[in-house]
Amino acid sequence: MLETFPKPFSELLVDWEKGNKDALNELLPFVYDELRRIAHRCLQRERANHTIQSTALVHEAYLRLVNQRPRHFEDRNHFIALAAQLMRYILVDYARNHGAVKRGAGALKLELDDRLALPEKQLDLLALDDALKSLQEVDAQQSRLVELRFFGGLSIDEASDVLGVSPATLKRQWATAKAYLYHQMRR
Repeated sequence: MLETFPKPFSELLVDWEKGNKDALNELLPFVYDELRRIAHRCLQRERANHTIQSTALVHEAYLRLVNQRPRHFEDRNHFIALAAQLMRYILVDYARNHGAVKRGAGALKLELDDRLALPEKQLDLLALDDALKSLQEVDAQQSRLVELRFFGGLSIDEASDVLGVSPATLKRQWATAKAYLYHQMRR
């Protein structure tokens, strides 16, 4: 009996881009564990008694993907990067919808790891979102780099593949983005 192997990930991305909604369902098993790790990493930075869990965050990101029009992805890293970005938006929406409008009054807290090297041990997720939006206006690529590294957990080399920029350039941009966020978060 011949074993049948699923289509390669890149073929499924192309199928989804062409409008085959079932292709997205076939893609999910290839990246589910990685998406759970990303969600877990994002939630570890949240307050301890957060009500959303990794699985729910992945499923919400998946639902948002399903409800979008299919888009072109170069590869798996691009797909993971979009999913990580969607998780960021979900957590920000969650913070806004659960009484976090007034900073400091029950706001969800997000611990930034050493990669961002910000002085505070815990930062308001909404403040980080505001700082990233501000960075987006100044330099969209640096903002995207922060999303890929911080929320997506991508290395400089992986982010280089997604953004199509040399690792050396991204290392310089990473340093600049950290300095910019440091300044914005200190305000």
